[in-house]
Amino acid sequence: MAREKSPKIREKDIAGLKYFKALGPLLERLHSEGTDRDRAGNRELYYDQYVGLILLYFFTPVLTSLRGIQQAGELEKVQKLLGCSRPSLGSLSEAASVFDPEPLKDIIVELGNQALPLRPVGPELKALENLTAFDGTLLPALPRMAWALWVDNKNRAAKVHMTFEVLKGIPSLTTVTDANASEKEQLRGMLQPNRLYVHDRGLSEYKLFQDIIDAGSSFIGRLRDNAVWTVIEERPVSEEARKVGVQRDLVVRLGCEGKREDLRQPVRVVEVHAFTRDCKGQPTTLLLVTDRMDLPSELVALGYRFRWSIELFFRWFKRVLGCLHLLSNSLEGIQIQVYVALIASLLITIWTGRKPTKRTFEMLCFFFAGWASEDEVVAHLGKLGKAKA
Repeated sequence: MAREKSPKIREKDIAGLKYFKALGPLLERLHSEGTDRDRAGNRELYYDQYVGLILLYFFTPVLTSLRGIQQAGELEKVQKLLGCSRPSLGSLSEAASVFDPEPLKDIIVELGNQALPLRPVGPELKALENLTAFDGTLLPALPRMAWALWVDNKNRAAKVHMTFEVLKGIPSLTTVTDANASEKEQLRGMLQPNRLYVHDRGLSEYKLFQDIIDAGSSFIGRLRDNAVWTVIEERPVSEEARKVGVQRDLVVRLGCEGKREDLRQPVRVVEVHAFTRDCKGQPTTLLLVTDRMDLPSELVALGYRFRWSIELFFRWFKRVLGCLHLLSNSLEGIQIQVYVALIASLLITIWTGRKPTKRTFEMLCFFFAGWASEDEVVAHLGKLGKAKA
């Protein structure tokens, strides 16, 4: 059977474009990007216009492909908003290799600075206010994407490496590579001062711990079960810490003699029972490591628990926002798509003052499709506020 033809995009399928006007000052700086390659002087699709069309794709469920984006670009009100003429399918495909993804990172940082913490940072969380999770996630690639070879000649994937501001619930620094890229090296390239990085045991490398300290930041990580240390001091465990599973709080020199130069100062190892069981039915014990000597052990355990917020964001990012469907075959095109998706996610957080959820995203999509009024969106957000209270 022949594949059913997608319905044609109509003017009434796209509404609420006024909210995209606020992006004008941020996107207009992109207008001149890539013009040095336009030697014939006949370019009709500019970078800011291309980014606007990709943003429209994320907020309009009826747009499901590059061809759908091209149809939306034929609509008069879309052309008026973005200041573009009808884009051809060829120019949309070419854009992925012509435009530089890097300037989009600056926009992500600027939008992130506008976001506020999702909850008031009280005295109990003040010590964790700069908590920044780091992790990576795979985006399965198509067989024809030879640059994305991974594991063997049958598997291909791109990888998103991200730092995530936990209390704001937003992505901050992000890179996109082939799936073979080292997460440790990606984190090294993202290190900033005055952060408290939290990460899983896949990044348990003593030299990386030292690099984080040398960058003027701190860390909470998970050690591998075969880690070696020499105990300097065993600290008492408070009743509050025992309630969250803390069993021991040690000051140690980490590593054997041959590894002492990798991590030059003592650190803490906090042993936590996670109240779960492994595949053999044994209680799960986490060995958490931190350089923060002043942090109560219950906050060390809480900080590591907050690491799951980036995993939940990845689920939203791929399954709900739709970044599993790639619009380009090139690494640069996928980078642009991922960075624009992060801009879309940040816009939702800034517009609503809440972390993006499936229900809120659906309501915003209804609004942009003209099915929900602005009052109904406000009413939906009001209900969320009451439920949270």
